[in-house]
Parts: sequence; C-alpha cells; structure tokens
Amino acid sequence: MRITAIETLLRGPLAAVRVHTDDGLTGIGQTAPYEAATSVGVLHTMVAPLFLGRDPWDVEALVDACVRHHYKFSGGFLLRALAGVDTALWDVLGKAAGRPVSQLLGGHARASVPMYASSMRRDITPEAEGERLAEAIAERGFRAVKIRVGEAMGRDRDAAPRRTERIVPHLRDALGDDVDLSADANGGYSAGRAIRVGRMLEEHGYFHFEEPCPFPDIEQTARVAAALDIPVSGGEQDTSLAQFHRMISTGAVDIVQPDIGYLGGVSRARKVAVLAEAAGIPCTPHCANDSLLQVFSLHLAAAQPACSQYQEWSIENTPWTQGVYAPLLKVADGEVAAPTAPGWGIVLDPDFVRAAECRRSAL
Repeated sequence: MRITAIETLLRGPLAAVRVHTDDGLTGIGQTAPYEAATSVGVLHTMVAPLFLGRDPWDVEALVDACVRHHYKFSGGFLLRALAGVDTALWDVLGKAAGRPVSQLLGGHARASVPMYASSMRRDITPEAEGERLAEAIAERGFRAVKIRVGEAMGRDRDAAPRRTERIVPHLRDALGDDVDLSADANGGYSAGRAIRVGRMLEEHGYFHFEEPCPFPDIEQTARVAAALDIPVSGGEQDTSLAQFHRMISTGAVDIVQPDIGYLGGVSRARKVAVLAEAAGIPCTPHCANDSLLQVFSLHLAAAQPACSQYQEWSIENTPWTQGVYAPLLKVADGEVAAPTAPGWGIVLDPDFVRAAECRRSAL
C-alpha cells in the first residue's frame, strides 16, 4: 500500500485532510484548528512531499522523519499541519485492519471514557456559569466540570475585578459536593499568585489546577506544584517530546495534557501518554472544541492506561465545527462509549466537502 494523494478541505478556521492510497482506501484527518489556511500551506509545501509514495503502515517512522527533516522549523505550524496527515493515516490503518484506531493504539483500556464539562469562557458571571454548568450536568450526567480563572497569559490580571475570588466558592456552592471541580488559568499567574489561588481551590475541594503559569516557564509551574496539594496540570501548548519528558521527570506537573493537533498527531501524543504511564501520573489530552480532534482524543483516551481520569469535553457552541462529520459523539451519564467502527468511525459531511476549498498534492 502506498500514499498516492493528500487533500486538504479548508472551511474557515478548520481544515480536514484526506489521504488516498493505491489500495483505494481514504483516511480522514484534521490539522489543528485556527489559522488553518497557514497550516494548509505548510502541509502541502513541507509535509506532503515527505509522505507521498510511502507506506501508511510506517506512519510513526514517517512522522519522526518529517520532524527531524525540518529540525529548523520545529513546533508551530509544522506540527499543526503534520497532525492532519498523521491522523488521516491512522484512519487508513484502522480501515485496512477493520478495527477502530483505539485498538491499534494498544487496545481498549476502558469500555467508556468519563468526561468533564469544560467551559471556555471568562466573559460570564459566576452566577451564569453556575447555571449553565448545572444544566449540562442535568442533561448529560457530567460528574466533573472545569471553569476559567484569571486571564489567559494575564500576568496576574483577572477577567473582571475579583472574578476568581467570586467564582471559585460560588461554583462549589452552586453545584454541591458531589461534582469534581477544576480550574484553568491558561498561564495567567506568576508562581506566587498561582500558589495563593491554588490554596483557595484546595479550600473549596477542587480536583485539579490547570496551567497556572505561562507554559514555557516550567520552573515556575514546578514551584506551584511543589507548594500545593491539589494536582497541577499542563502541557497543552507544548510541542517538544523532550520538553514533555522534562515536565514529567522533574515533577513540574502532576497531570500531563498533550494536544493532538498542536503536538503533531496521534503518533506523538501517544508517546506522551506512555511517558506519563511510566511515571505513574495521569494523561488528559487537551481538547478544547468539538471538531474532529474530539474524535481523535476519544480514541487515544480509550486506549491508553494513563488516560484514567475525566477527559475534556467542551460545552461551547462553535458554529465553525458544525456540519463537518458524522456520526457525532454523544455524552451519556457523563461518559462516551469506546469506539467500535473501523478507523475513526466517521465520514465527512458531503455539504462540508462541497463548500470547502480543496487543495491536492499527488504523485
């Protein structure tokens, strides 16, 4: 089997990818969302030429060779584009084997994956946030939720005056003691401020504290993790496997959160999950929207032993992700069943394909 063509289908901030083979199989993938037009350009000029004519079963070796070939351009758009080809190739392999990708990644470690309801908003009052999270719990049975505190990369600023001090206790009061609560600072704090916020989270029984300090400053995050009892998580922005190894081995984080789109695909994210397993810490892949990345993350979480905790499920309505693929994943009783169909188990919506801007690289 050989790769004969690689197509991108661009619509707004999202680019789906199709990989075609000489056996007649077509795999579906997706680049990391946002600024997808740039990722598409990088895919066709820097990534596709290294994959055309090659055997899809060599996917991990091909991904590694691509990263090494472009060593002067590590991270950023190279990996965002590479994720599109990598994920499409895993779909090819699943279809060829007649198995879900999750089983190719090691087999099902769990029959279903528990999810937490993830809020992406800071432009919302504590009262309104509590109401909509309570609705999500009632409708889909979530047993855990995550809120936003501080301001993203905010240098100790808050989204609104004292919003953090108000929302942390309010959510505990509004949702009760039976719901596991988490808080995400998106790198908004210095170590000192993060420690003070973390102690407040501990006081109100929160489950984990995500990305308290700017992601490159792992020494500051390590200070926070050492000072607190609440588990500290991070990794969504990181793109280097060596950096993940440092984060895990030095104890900078208690929970590691690779993003399949940012990191370059499932092949590389799986390696982070294995590092976490070896270190005895949980892996919770970052997944901030309901694009195809939600499908990829489900397969990874179903397969990897380290993905043992609640996984991320965005509750936001994002119009640009609608009408892309089917069937859509569904949360029932706070969980999503492990995949059973070959490959990713989805097809692209014909209307999306017709509307998207198509670009093709071929032999």
